[in-house]
Amino acid sequence: MGSAAVRPQRRAILTGGLAAATAAVLTGCSSDKDSANSVNPANAGAEASSPSPSAGPRPDSAKAAYARLMKGNERWVNGVLQHPNQDARRRAAVADAQNPYGVIVSCIDSRVPPELVFDTGIGDLFVIRTGGQVVQPVVVGSIEYGPLTSGTPLVVVLGHQNCGAVKAAYKALKEDEKLPGSLQSIADVLRPAYEETVKTKHADPIDAMIRLHANRTAAELRSDPALTPLVKKGDLAVVSAYYSLETGRVEVLTGAPAA
Repeated sequence: MGSAAVRPQRRAILTGGLAAATAAVLTGCSSDKDSANSVNPANAGAEASSPSPSAGPRPDSAKAAYARLMKGNERWVNGVLQHPNQDARRRAAVADAQNPYGVIVSCIDSRVPPELVFDTGIGDLFVIRTGGQVVQPVVVGSIEYGPLTSGTPLVVVLGHQNCGAVKAAYKALKEDEKLPGSLQSIADVLRPAYEETVKTKHADPIDAMIRLHANRTAAELRSDPALTPLVKKGDLAVVSAYYSLETGRVEVLTGAPAA
């Protein structure tokens, strides 16, 4: 991906509210002998509305935001999820305004759901997902939104194991073929990572390309004109990371905040 990809023009960004989901209540007839075993609607409602744990105050620094994400990922890896901020109370609390503490730039892959991977809830993260976490100007505008309007202190570019987009791009670029439709635009952005990968011998060149692409994307975001001042002041950290489909663990590659 060339440097021009991270120099979007200033634009007005329109935001939308959170849409409230509605639940259908199923009712049925029962005999007198079954009525004793039927569920009391009042009790069922109480159970359904039981609060999830609160994640606590919003992290006020890149280091604190990073620590919360990694603790959440540790819970995901160990299968001890807390599901914080995932109930009706939290939904109502953030309906008028949001203040997420992190931006996750991830792949569209169905096996990499950021809110689960980091065990977070409603209003905690801005999540941007594209094939191979490819970033172009309109996507950069979405990434800039959190840091510029909400003071979001952390951006994580999350590559992942066995990325289909990177696999397809690697094969197409190696064989000098075109991918169908607009998929070729993804391969075009991935070309710099491919070219860097083939300069050196790797046991798994596709995995190496995935990591290189995450690192390159994070580096270019750090040099984005709108984000660079925040990075230099220490108000924003841009991290590149790699997610293992096998273990669920997020491995930080570059940019972990030290303070």
